[in-house]
Amino acid sequence: MSRTKNGFGVSDIVLVALFAAITYLGISLFRIPLPAAIGAPFIHFGNSLVVLSALLLGGTRGGIAGAIGLGLFDLLNGYASTSPVTALMALIIAAIVTGAFRLFGRRDTVLHILFVAIIAGASKIILEFIYHVILALLSGSAFGPAVIASITSQLATSINAVSTVIIVTILYFPLKKGLEIFDSNKGVSKV
Repeated sequence: MSRTKNGFGVSDIVLVALFAAITYLGISLFRIPLPAAIGAPFIHFGNSLVVLSALLLGGTRGGIAGAIGLGLFDLLNGYASTSPVTALMALIIAAIVTGAFRLFGRRDTVLHILFVAIIAGASKIILEFIYHVILALLSGSAFGPAVIASITSQLATSINAVSTVIIVTILYFPLKKGLEIFDSNKGVSKV
């Protein structure tokens, strides 16, 4: 990708914007609400797209794309109060994906991408669990009931984590090949 002195070129901006838009659409168009004790969870493809963004664009650019896409969705769809947390979680997941990918030596075999997706899905479940416990505690709940309420709110997150593993493993390679048009260093991973 062409880069300016600071390392962020026009093609980077275009790709971040593209992945932010795709992430926004992935959560807007394909969501199924679920009942929960805390919050208003739903099944969606936003998390899968954050992981793909981090793998294909690199941790920083992918995290920015995910934070913009998911944060913008929250702002425009009645979840404005959680938008900063959503954006922060996207950045954290992108960092975890980047770290896991580096841990595997940046090898992008099917098995390595599968493991990275599993790590991303598990991380999302853990982050959402912690967030919901904190939210319940701040709402005046005792610790035990806060944990129970958080556990009961994990259905959508768990389904999203499983879909992340499947979607990332299936879409990573075709998208990587398609993005080579933007990359002057073909075949070099950005993570």
